[in-house]
Amino acid sequence: MATIKIKQVKSRINCPAVQKRTLDALGLRKMNHVVEKENTPAIMGMVNAVRHLVKIVD
Repeated sequence: MATIKIKQVKSRINCPAVQKRTLDALGLRKMNHVVEKENTPAIMGMVNAVRHLVKIVD
C-alpha cells in the first residue's frame, strides 16, 4: 500500500486534548517532526482532524 509523509508544522500548545491525542496516535511528538504512515482511510481521517497542525510532504 502507498505511504505518505506527515509533518507537524504548528505547535500543539493550546490545542484541545483530543487533537493532542490524535497527534500522539500519528507519532508526531514535536514541531517539524516527520513520520511515514500507510495511506489508509483511518490515517487520512486523523490527518483531516488535525489538518491545521500538519502538512503532507511529498
